[in-house]
Amino acid sequence: MGIPREPSNKNEGLRRDYTRTPHITKSYLLGMLHDGTKRKTTFRIAQKALAFAKMLESGIKRICGRSWYYQEGKSRDVYITEFSKVFLHNVTIRTDQDKLDYVRGYFDAEGGIAKSPNVRFYIYFAQKNFDDLYQVKTILEEFNIHTGVIHNPSKKVDSNYWRFFVKADSYKRFIMTVGSLHPDKSQYFSLYRG
Repeated sequence: MGIPREPSNKNEGLRRDYTRTPHITKSYLLGMLHDGTKRKTTFRIAQKALAFAKMLESGIKRICGRSWYYQEGKSRDVYITEFSKVFLHNVTIRTDQDKLDYVRGYFDAEGGIAKSPNVRFYIYFAQKNFDDLYQVKTILEEFNIHTGVIHNPSKKVDSNYWRFFVKADSYKRFIMTVGSLHPDKSQYFSLYRG
């Protein structure tokens, strides 16, 4: 079997055995690291979705990084994608595309959406670091994506936990402009008909 390829004629469509790797960038990974951990020489990103761990690993390799994934423990449904810290050394967010990639990675790590058709659709970001969350909110507003106030949902439960919602009038713009590479989140976005 040959190597799958993109068709030379755009009208032909993709071959059935061709699967496009989502476009992972270093800016996206910087956003993802808000839910990651540091080791001595590597970063680790933990996820419950095996498909997402595999996607991250292949995306990092695609941009010439060294990466691997594995299941953490035998009885846990947690998968780790690990890669060298050197890979993101001196990476900075400069362009509009960098900003969108960063926010997309941040959303895939720290964002949430309504997963049940029985509840009102919503999109939110949550994080313990207020300043990080404020930075994401500011970037979204640069792209005319309206957001609510950053607030603490329950000081009794956790006084250092912050979140904000994307406003309903910006759901479609968020989905089209930022979106998600996470298999579960992108699936729910594709079902949104607002």
